Amino acid sequence: MKLKINNKAPNFKLASTDGNIFELNKIKKKNIILYFYPKDDTPGCTIESKDFSKLNSLINKNKTIVFGISKDSIESHLKFKKKYKLKFDLLSDEKKEVIKKIWCVG
Repeated sequence: MKLKINNKAPNFKLASTDGNIFELNKIKKKNIILYFYPKDDTPGCTIESKDFSKLNSLINKNKTIVFGISKDSIESHLKFKKKYKLKFDLLSDEKKEVIKKIWCVG
């Protein structure tokens, strides 16, 4: 299933760079931007992540939060987040369960 804009994603749980397990259904009264990317610290993914970080204050003012999701480990995410001073959390989907369920067709 590939989600379309404004569709509700099914619940999932993933490890987060904030040290907790993120659970989608626990986020209430906020819009959520989930962006999926292939790998930390690659050119396109870095640009996209830095752009979301630059816009994070504006995004938050609009009752919205951002999370990046890739198959990289939490350790990789923490290095990536620190290197570029990202202002939002990254979620690790090493088994690609959420990636396949939400983002990829088939």
